[in-house]
Amino acid sequence: MASSTVRPESHELPDERGVSRRLLESAAVLAYDPATEVDWETPLDRDFHGASPEWSTLGTAYWAELTEEQRKELTRQEAASVASTGIWFEMILQQMVLRDMYAKDPTKADFQWALTEVAEECRHSIMFARGAEKLGAPAYRPHRLVIELGRVFKTLAFGEAAYAAILVAEEVLDVMQRDWMRDERVVPFVRTINNIHVVEESRHMKFARDQTRRRLAGAGRIRRHINAFVVATASYFIVTSMVRRQVYESAGLDVRRAVAEAGANEHHKSMMRASCSGLMEFLASARLLTKPALAFYKRANLI
Repeated sequence: MASSTVRPESHELPDERGVSRRLLESAAVLAYDPATEVDWETPLDRDFHGASPEWSTLGTAYWAELTEEQRKELTRQEAASVASTGIWFEMILQQMVLRDMYAKDPTKADFQWALTEVAEECRHSIMFARGAEKLGAPAYRPHRLVIELGRVFKTLAFGEAAYAAILVAEEVLDVMQRDWMRDERVVPFVRTINNIHVVEESRHMKFARDQTRRRLAGAGRIRRHINAFVVATASYFIVTSMVRRQVYESAGLDVRRAVAEAGANEHHKSMMRASCSGLMEFLASARLLTKPALAFYKRANLI
């Protein structure tokens, strides 16, 4: 007689590979408190950049005309804008993860890791906020339309679409911050912030990859195509919101010229594409690189 046991949905499967358990163990051994790890007391040293100059959106003829002081101020404002965008998406991330874990078994490693990740993201958001303030930047926010689209996305996105979008946002930040944290031209407290974020986000990316694979197991063609489109459009709006046009005004530049030249900066575009090669390989392996999705990734210069 056949068993009457009903197989659970893919997102309810036990953590068979022990990914969440290993992440919990890692967090117990290696975690940071930005309130004490980052030097918040030392005044901002304006002899330093806020980000590696090679990552500046303005690596063009206009950059060559700027004084060294203007270049440093620009990279500080760009770093603050990236941090502000990070806060915006981390708040979306936290809501999606909490909603996904709502009313699930709290004794499971997935549940406990998810809450650990949310706690880390809360600390990251405060860290980014304090960092942007110390850099002397205003509150950079995405365009109002993007904010409202994010409100819809965090409410409706679930399963693999949510986790794959989380992965894209985290990976894009990760690649640039790995350069910044090693660059002695970058102001020391920003390097510390980047180091903390890189170490802890590496755990978040492992979880997002694992969840994406698990939730897509057995998914049909239509479901994959829908998810691929959702993830790609979310990725486009995240990446194109990272450096707001207001940074050029804050840095004392000609905003119209700066925006035009940044949009034509092939060096920055090539760095984005090169840094996302591993991410695109993962999305391809998950069969989330459909033709419509590729169009959005190309527009965002991720492929």
